[in-house]
Amino acid sequence: MIICVLLPRFQLTIAAGDRSELLHTPTALAPEPGGVQQVGEVSIAAEAFGVHAGMRLGEALARCPKLTLVPPDPAGVADMWERLLVRLESIGAAVEPERPGLVCFDARGLLRLHGGGMLVTNEGERVKGVLAAARRALLMPARYGVAPSRFAAVAAATRARVRRPVIVSGDRDQARAFLASLPVGLLRARPALAELPEALERLGIGTLGELAEVAPEALADRFGNAGLMAHELANGGDCALSPRPAGEYLRESLELPEAASGTQLERGLGLLIDRLLARRERRGRTLRAVVLSAVLVEQGGTWREQVVFREALADPVRMRLALAPRLALMPAPAEELRLAVERFGLPTSDQRALLEDPAAARMARLREAIRQARAAAGPDAALRVLEVDPESRFPERRAVLAPFEG
Repeated sequence: MIICVLLPRFQLTIAAGDRSELLHTPTALAPEPGGVQQVGEVSIAAEAFGVHAGMRLGEALARCPKLTLVPPDPAGVADMWERLLVRLESIGAAVEPERPGLVCFDARGLLRLHGGGMLVTNEGERVKGVLAAARRALLMPARYGVAPSRFAAVAAATRARVRRPVIVSGDRDQARAFLASLPVGLLRARPALAELPEALERLGIGTLGELAEVAPEALADRFGNAGLMAHELANGGDCALSPRPAGEYLRESLELPEAASGTQLERGLGLLIDRLLARRERRGRTLRAVVLSAVLVEQGGTWREQVVFREALADPVRMRLALAPRLALMPAPAEELRLAVERFGLPTSDQRALLEDPAAARMARLREAIRQARAAAGPDAALRVLEVDPESRFPERRAVLAPFEG
Protein backbone atom coordinates (compact mmCIF):
# COMPACT_ATOMS: atom_id res chain seq x y z
CA MET A 1 0.00 0.00 0.00
CA ILE A 2 1.25 3.46 -0.96
CA ILE A 3 0.61 6.41 1.36
CA CYS A 4 0.51 9.93 -0.08
CA VAL A 5 0.93 12.97 2.15
CA LEU A 6 -0.42 16.17 0.62
CA LEU A 7 0.04 19.66 2.06
CA PRO A 8 -2.16 21.93 -0.08
CA ARG A 9 -0.66 25.29 -1.06
CA PHE A 10 2.52 24.51 0.82
CA GLN A 11 4.70 27.00 -1.05
CA LEU A 12 2.11 29.76 -0.74
CA THR A 13 1.74 29.14 3.00
CA ILE A 14 5.50 29.33 3.57
CA ALA A 15 5.82 32.49 1.48
CA ALA A 16 2.94 34.18 3.34
CA GLY A 17 4.58 33.47 6.70
CA ASP A 18 2.85 35.28 9.56
CA ARG A 19 0.43 36.98 7.16
CA SER A 20 -2.06 34.11 7.27
CA GLU A 21 -4.93 36.48 6.43
CA LEU A 22 -3.64 36.53 2.84
CA LEU A 23 -4.71 32.91 2.41
CA HIS A 24 -8.37 33.96 2.82
CA THR A 25 -8.17 36.56 0.03
CA PRO A 26 -7.33 36.25 -3.70
CA THR A 27 -3.59 35.60 -3.45
CA ALA A 28 -0.99 33.97 -5.68
CA LEU A 29 2.75 33.45 -5.71
CA ALA A 30 4.48 36.05 -7.85
CA PRO A 31 6.76 34.92 -10.70
CA GLU A 32 10.37 34.34 -9.78
CA PRO A 33 12.74 37.19 -10.68
CA GLY A 34 14.10 36.62 -14.16
CA GLY A 35 11.82 33.63 -14.74
CA VAL A 36 8.72 32.99 -16.81
CA GLN A 37 5.93 35.43 -16.00
CA GLN A 38 3.56 32.84 -14.56
CA VAL A 39 1.89 32.77 -11.17
CA GLY A 40 2.62 29.97 -8.73
CA GLU A 41 0.25 28.39 -6.21
CA VAL A 42 -3.00 30.28 -5.64
CA SER A 43 -5.46 30.52 -2.75
CA ILE A 44 -9.00 29.16 -2.76
CA ALA A 45 -10.41 32.66 -3.22
CA ALA A 46 -8.25 33.13 -6.32
CA GLU A 47 -9.41 29.81 -7.75
CA ALA A 48 -12.98 31.10 -7.54
CA PHE A 49 -11.99 33.72 -10.16
CA GLY A 50 -10.55 31.05 -12.46
CA VAL A 51 -6.90 31.67 -11.55
CA HIS A 52 -4.71 28.56 -11.34
CA ALA A 53 -1.03 27.79 -10.96
CA GLY A 54 0.97 28.21 -14.16
CA MET A 55 -1.34 30.90 -15.60
CA ARG A 56 0.23 33.90 -17.28
CA LEU A 57 0.50 36.90 -15.00
CA GLY A 58 -1.42 39.21 -17.33
CA GLU A 59 -4.32 36.77 -17.68
CA ALA A 60 -4.43 36.20 -13.91
CA LEU A 61 -4.65 39.94 -13.21
CA ALA A 62 -7.30 40.34 -15.90
CA ARG A 63 -9.47 37.66 -14.29
CA CYS A 64 -8.91 38.96 -10.76
CA PRO A 65 -7.84 42.63 -10.61
CA LYS A 66 -7.63 42.46 -6.78
CA LEU A 67 -5.18 39.57 -6.88
CA THR A 68 -2.39 39.93 -4.29
CA LEU A 69 1.03 38.73 -5.37
CA VAL A 70 3.33 37.28 -2.69
CA PRO A 71 7.09 37.09 -3.41
CA PRO A 72 8.24 33.45 -3.58
CA ASP A 73 10.47 32.05 -0.85
CA PRO A 74 12.36 29.13 -2.49
CA ALA A 75 14.97 28.89 0.27
CA GLY A 76 12.36 28.85 3.02
CA VAL A 77 10.29 26.26 1.16
CA ALA A 78 13.32 24.01 0.64
CA ASP A 79 14.36 24.25 4.31
CA MET A 80 10.88 23.56 5.69
CA TRP A 81 10.27 20.75 3.21
CA GLU A 82 13.55 19.10 4.17
CA ARG A 83 12.56 19.24 7.85
CA LEU A 84 9.22 17.57 7.11
CA LEU A 85 10.87 14.83 5.06
CA VAL A 86 13.32 14.15 7.89
CA ARG A 87 10.38 13.88 10.30
CA LEU A 88 8.75 11.26 8.08
CA GLU A 89 12.02 9.39 7.77
CA SER A 90 12.26 9.35 11.58
CA ILE A 91 9.32 6.89 11.70
CA GLY A 92 11.06 4.59 9.21
CA ALA A 93 9.40 5.77 5.99
CA ALA A 94 11.41 5.60 2.75
CA VAL A 95 10.02 8.76 1.15
CA GLU A 96 9.90 9.78 -2.50
CA PRO A 97 9.22 13.53 -2.71
CA GLU A 98 7.56 14.54 -5.96
CA ARG A 99 7.41 18.30 -5.26
CA PRO A 100 7.28 20.50 -2.16
CA GLY A 101 4.00 19.60 -0.45
CA LEU A 102 3.59 16.12 -2.00
CA VAL A 103 5.42 12.99 -0.88
CA CYS A 104 4.72 9.25 -1.10
CA PHE A 105 6.08 6.24 0.74
CA ASP A 106 5.37 2.52 0.95
CA ALA A 107 3.51 1.44 4.11
CA ARG A 108 4.25 -2.29 3.91
CA GLY A 109 7.48 -2.04 5.86
CA LEU A 110 5.82 0.02 8.60
CA LEU A 111 2.73 -2.09 9.33
CA ARG A 112 4.40 -4.18 12.04
CA LEU A 113 6.18 -1.18 13.50
CA HIS A 114 3.20 1.19 13.78
CA GLY A 115 0.20 -0.98 12.85
CA GLY A 116 -0.35 -2.66 16.21
CA GLY A 117 1.84 -5.71 15.70
CA MET A 118 0.61 -9.22 14.95
CA LEU A 119 -2.50 -8.85 17.13
CA VAL A 120 -4.17 -6.58 14.56
CA THR A 121 -5.14 -8.56 11.45
CA ASN A 122 -7.29 -5.96 9.68
CA GLU A 123 -5.13 -4.24 7.07
CA GLY A 124 -7.18 -1.04 7.25
CA GLU A 125 -6.60 -0.70 11.00
CA ARG A 126 -2.89 -1.33 10.58
CA VAL A 127 -2.68 1.38 7.91
CA LYS A 128 -4.46 3.79 10.25
CA GLY A 129 -1.72 3.14 12.80
CA VAL A 130 0.90 4.19 10.24
CA LEU A 131 -1.12 7.31 9.43
CA ALA A 132 -1.30 8.19 13.11
CA ALA A 133 2.48 7.87 13.39
CA ALA A 134 2.92 10.15 10.37
CA ARG A 135 0.60 12.76 11.91
CA ARG A 136 2.57 12.73 15.16
CA ALA A 137 5.82 13.15 13.25
CA LEU A 138 4.71 16.00 10.96
CA LEU A 139 3.01 18.11 13.66
CA MET A 140 1.04 20.02 11.03
CA PRO A 141 -2.26 19.43 9.20
CA ALA A 142 -2.04 17.37 6.02
CA ARG A 143 -4.21 15.22 3.77
CA TYR A 144 -3.55 11.50 3.50
CA GLY A 145 -4.46 9.07 0.73
CA VAL A 146 -3.80 5.33 0.69
CA ALA A 147 -4.08 3.14 -2.42
CA PRO A 148 -2.34 0.23 -4.17
CA SER A 149 -0.51 2.56 -6.61
CA ARG A 150 1.15 5.94 -6.30
CA PHE A 151 -1.13 7.77 -8.73
CA ALA A 152 -4.24 6.39 -7.04
CA ALA A 153 -2.83 7.44 -3.65
CA VAL A 154 -2.27 10.99 -4.92
CA ALA A 155 -5.83 11.06 -6.28
CA ALA A 156 -7.13 9.81 -2.92
CA ALA A 157 -5.20 12.52 -1.08
CA THR A 158 -6.82 15.21 -3.22
CA ARG A 159 -10.24 13.90 -2.13
CA ALA A 160 -9.30 13.55 1.54
CA ARG A 161 -9.65 16.01 4.41
CA VAL A 162 -7.32 16.73 7.27
CA ARG A 163 -8.95 14.25 9.68
CA ARG A 164 -10.60 12.05 7.04
CA PRO A 165 -8.06 10.02 5.06
CA VAL A 166 -9.25 8.21 1.96
CA ILE A 167 -8.18 4.56 1.96
CA VAL A 168 -8.57 2.45 -1.19
CA SER A 169 -8.08 -1.19 -0.20
CA GLY A 170 -7.57 -4.10 -2.54
CA ASP A 171 -5.56 -4.45 -5.71
CA ARG A 172 -5.37 -2.80 -9.12
CA ASP A 173 -9.03 -3.46 -9.95
CA GLN A 174 -10.21 -1.56 -6.86
CA ALA A 175 -7.86 1.31 -7.73
CA ARG A 176 -9.29 1.47 -11.25
CA ALA A 177 -12.85 1.54 -9.89
CA PHE A 178 -11.92 4.39 -7.55
CA LEU A 179 -10.32 6.41 -10.35
CA ALA A 180 -13.14 5.85 -12.86
CA SER A 181 -15.23 8.87 -11.81
CA LEU A 182 -12.33 11.30 -11.32
CA PRO A 183 -11.47 13.94 -13.95
CA VAL A 184 -8.54 13.55 -16.32
CA GLY A 185 -7.16 16.80 -14.94
CA LEU A 186 -5.47 14.74 -12.22
CA LEU A 187 -2.94 13.68 -14.85
CA ARG A 188 -1.38 17.14 -14.54
CA ALA A 189 0.28 15.91 -11.35
CA ARG A 190 2.80 14.21 -13.63
CA PRO A 191 5.06 16.74 -15.41
CA ALA A 192 5.28 14.51 -18.49
CA LEU A 193 1.47 14.56 -18.84
CA ALA A 194 0.82 18.24 -18.08
CA GLU A 195 -0.40 19.00 -21.63
CA LEU A 196 -2.42 15.80 -22.11
CA PRO A 197 -5.67 16.55 -20.17
CA GLU A 198 -6.54 19.52 -22.36
CA ALA A 199 -6.20 17.43 -25.52
CA LEU A 200 -8.25 14.60 -24.00
CA GLU A 201 -11.05 16.98 -23.02
CA ARG A 202 -11.22 18.29 -26.59
CA LEU A 203 -11.70 14.69 -27.72
CA GLY A 204 -14.60 14.22 -25.30
CA ILE A 205 -12.71 12.19 -22.67
CA GLY A 206 -13.51 13.82 -19.34
CA THR A 207 -12.93 11.10 -16.74
CA LEU A 208 -10.24 8.53 -16.07
CA GLY A 209 -12.80 5.75 -16.52
CA GLU A 210 -13.46 6.88 -20.09
CA LEU A 211 -9.73 7.04 -20.67
CA ALA A 212 -9.26 3.49 -19.39
CA GLU A 213 -11.81 2.20 -21.92
CA VAL A 214 -9.88 3.60 -24.88
CA ALA A 215 -7.67 1.10 -26.65
CA PRO A 216 -4.00 1.61 -25.78
CA GLU A 217 -3.08 1.30 -29.48
CA ALA A 218 -5.22 4.35 -30.30
CA LEU A 219 -3.66 6.38 -27.48
CA ALA A 220 -0.16 5.38 -28.55
CA ASP A 221 -0.91 6.34 -32.14
CA ARG A 222 -2.23 9.77 -31.11
CA PHE A 223 -0.07 10.70 -28.10
CA GLY A 224 2.89 8.30 -28.12
CA ASN A 225 4.44 7.24 -24.83
CA ALA A 226 2.42 9.86 -22.95
CA GLY A 227 -0.81 8.18 -24.03
CA LEU A 228 0.39 4.76 -22.89
CA MET A 229 1.47 6.18 -19.53
CA ALA A 230 -1.89 7.88 -19.04
CA HIS A 231 -3.72 4.66 -19.92
CA GLU A 232 -1.64 2.72 -17.39
CA LEU A 233 -2.38 5.28 -14.66
CA ALA A 234 -6.11 5.31 -15.43
CA ASN A 235 -6.18 1.51 -15.05
CA GLY A 236 -4.76 1.71 -11.53
CA GLY A 237 -1.15 0.94 -12.40
CA ASP A 238 2.00 2.92 -11.87
CA CYS A 239 5.74 2.45 -11.65
CA ALA A 240 7.44 1.50 -8.41
CA LEU A 241 8.55 4.11 -5.92
CA SER A 242 12.12 5.39 -6.01
CA PRO A 243 12.83 6.53 -2.45
CA ARG A 244 15.52 9.12 -1.97
CA PRO A 245 18.73 7.94 -0.29
CA ALA A 246 19.13 8.91 3.33
CA GLY A 247 21.38 11.94 3.66
CA GLU A 248 22.75 14.41 6.15
CA TYR A 249 21.75 18.04 6.44
CA LEU A 250 24.86 20.22 6.67
CA ARG A 251 24.57 24.00 6.29
CA GLU A 252 26.45 27.17 7.12
CA SER A 253 25.01 30.69 7.13
CA LEU A 254 26.48 34.17 7.43
CA GLU A 255 24.57 37.30 8.39
CA LEU A 256 25.86 40.30 6.50
CA PRO A 257 26.07 43.58 8.42
CA GLU A 258 24.50 45.51 5.55
CA ALA A 259 23.08 44.86 2.11
CA ALA A 260 26.02 43.23 0.38
CA SER A 261 26.83 42.55 -3.24
CA GLY A 262 29.85 42.14 -5.48
CA THR A 263 33.18 41.66 -3.72
CA GLN A 264 31.60 41.52 -0.26
CA LEU A 265 29.48 38.54 -1.31
CA GLU A 266 32.52 36.74 -2.74
CA ARG A 267 34.40 37.19 0.53
CA GLY A 268 31.40 35.94 2.48
CA LEU A 269 31.16 32.96 0.13
CA GLY A 270 34.80 32.10 0.75
CA LEU A 271 34.22 32.19 4.49
CA LEU A 272 31.20 29.87 4.18
CA ILE A 273 33.19 27.40 2.07
CA ASP A 274 35.98 27.29 4.65
CA ARG A 275 33.48 26.76 7.47
CA LEU A 276 31.65 24.01 5.59
CA LEU A 277 34.83 22.11 4.77
CA ALA A 278 35.99 22.40 8.38
CA ARG A 279 32.85 20.80 9.84
CA ARG A 280 33.50 17.57 11.71
CA GLU A 281 30.38 15.96 10.20
CA ARG A 282 31.97 16.02 6.73
CA ARG A 283 34.41 13.27 7.82
CA GLY A 284 36.81 13.86 4.95
CA ARG A 285 34.19 13.33 2.25
CA THR A 286 34.03 15.32 -0.96
CA LEU A 287 31.04 17.41 -2.03
CA ARG A 288 29.08 16.47 -5.15
CA ALA A 289 26.23 19.03 -5.00
CA VAL A 290 25.60 22.12 -2.88
CA VAL A 291 22.83 24.70 -2.57
CA LEU A 292 23.67 28.39 -2.48
CA SER A 293 20.87 30.56 -1.09
CA ALA A 294 20.37 34.06 0.29
CA VAL A 295 17.81 36.18 2.11
CA LEU A 296 17.23 39.25 -0.02
CA VAL A 297 16.73 42.76 1.26
CA GLU A 298 14.08 43.60 -1.32
CA GLN A 299 10.57 42.60 -0.11
CA GLY A 300 12.06 39.99 2.23
CA GLY A 301 12.28 37.34 -0.49
CA THR A 302 14.86 34.62 -0.91
CA TRP A 303 17.03 33.28 -3.69
CA ARG A 304 18.19 29.69 -4.17
CA GLU A 305 20.54 28.07 -6.68
CA GLN A 306 21.56 24.43 -6.86
CA VAL A 307 25.11 23.74 -8.08
CA VAL A 308 26.29 20.28 -9.13
CA PHE A 309 30.05 20.04 -9.47
CA ARG A 310 31.48 18.29 -12.50
CA GLU A 311 33.37 16.01 -10.13
CA ALA A 312 33.19 15.56 -6.39
CA LEU A 313 35.72 17.86 -4.76
CA ALA A 314 36.85 19.31 -1.45
CA ASP A 315 39.22 22.00 -2.72
CA PRO A 316 38.13 25.47 -1.49
CA VAL A 317 39.80 27.25 -4.43
CA ARG A 318 37.94 25.18 -7.04
CA MET A 319 34.69 25.55 -5.11
CA ARG A 320 35.05 29.35 -5.15
CA LEU A 321 35.68 29.28 -8.91
CA ALA A 322 32.50 27.24 -9.43
CA LEU A 323 30.24 29.14 -7.02
CA ALA A 324 31.37 32.76 -7.42
CA PRO A 325 29.78 33.24 -10.90
CA ARG A 326 26.41 32.15 -9.46
CA LEU A 327 26.37 35.20 -7.18
CA ALA A 328 25.82 37.37 -10.26
CA LEU A 329 22.41 35.68 -10.70
CA MET A 330 21.16 37.11 -7.40
CA PRO A 331 18.32 39.54 -8.24
CA ALA A 332 18.86 41.89 -5.26
CA PRO A 333 21.37 42.61 -2.46
CA ALA A 334 21.45 40.04 0.33
CA GLU A 335 21.35 40.35 4.08
CA GLU A 336 22.15 36.68 4.76
CA LEU A 337 24.11 34.13 2.72
CA ARG A 338 23.75 30.34 3.12
CA LEU A 339 25.62 27.34 1.80
CA ALA A 340 24.32 23.79 2.31
CA VAL A 341 25.48 20.35 1.21
CA GLU A 342 22.90 18.51 -0.85
CA ARG A 343 24.90 15.40 -1.74
CA PHE A 344 28.25 14.04 -0.60
CA GLY A 345 30.84 12.26 -2.72
CA LEU A 346 33.48 9.71 -1.93
CA PRO A 347 36.25 10.48 0.58
CA THR A 348 39.11 12.55 -0.77
CA SER A 349 41.64 10.44 -2.67
CA ASP A 350 43.91 11.99 -5.30
CA GLN A 351 46.93 9.69 -5.17
CA ARG A 352 48.92 9.48 -8.39
CA ALA A 353 50.55 6.37 -9.83
CA LEU A 354 54.25 5.73 -9.29
CA LEU A 355 54.95 5.19 -12.99
CA GLU A 356 52.62 7.35 -15.07
CA ASP A 357 52.31 6.90 -18.82
CA PRO A 358 52.37 10.35 -20.51
CA ALA A 359 50.01 9.22 -23.28
CA ALA A 360 47.50 7.80 -20.79
CA ALA A 361 47.70 10.95 -18.68
CA ARG A 362 47.08 13.09 -21.76
CA MET A 363 44.05 11.01 -22.75
CA ALA A 364 42.70 11.23 -19.19
CA ARG A 365 43.01 15.03 -19.24
CA LEU A 366 41.35 15.09 -22.67
CA ARG A 367 38.42 12.99 -21.44
CA GLU A 368 38.04 15.21 -18.41
CA ALA A 369 38.03 18.31 -20.64
CA ILE A 370 35.34 16.73 -22.82
CA ARG A 371 33.20 15.91 -19.77
CA GLN A 372 33.50 19.48 -18.52
CA ALA A 373 32.63 20.90 -21.95
CA ARG A 374 29.55 18.69 -22.20
CA ALA A 375 28.49 19.56 -18.65
CA ALA A 376 28.67 23.26 -19.52
CA ALA A 377 27.33 23.29 -23.11
CA GLY A 378 25.39 20.05 -23.54
CA PRO A 379 26.09 16.67 -25.19
CA ASP A 380 26.88 18.26 -28.59
CA ALA A 381 29.79 20.31 -27.26
CA ALA A 382 32.39 17.71 -28.33
CA LEU A 383 31.93 15.90 -31.65
CA ARG A 384 34.19 14.18 -34.16
CA VAL A 385 34.15 14.14 -37.95
CA LEU A 386 33.40 10.68 -39.36
CA GLU A 387 34.01 10.07 -43.06
CA VAL A 388 31.09 8.32 -44.79
CA ASP A 389 31.49 8.86 -48.55
CA PRO A 390 34.57 11.00 -49.22
CA GLU A 391 34.16 10.80 -53.04
CA SER A 392 30.54 11.98 -53.10
CA ARG A 393 29.58 15.00 -55.21
CA PHE A 394 27.50 16.35 -52.30
CA PRO A 395 29.53 17.85 -49.45
CA GLU A 396 26.99 16.89 -46.82
CA ARG A 397 27.43 13.20 -47.73
CA ARG A 398 31.20 13.12 -47.40
CA ALA A 399 31.30 13.29 -43.59
CA VAL A 400 28.99 13.42 -40.59
CA LEU A 401 29.37 14.59 -37.01
CA ALA A 402 29.34 11.83 -34.40
CA PRO A 403 29.79 11.90 -30.62
CA PHE A 404 33.42 11.91 -29.54
CA GLU A 405 34.16 8.83 -27.46
CA GLY A 406 37.83 9.30 -26.71
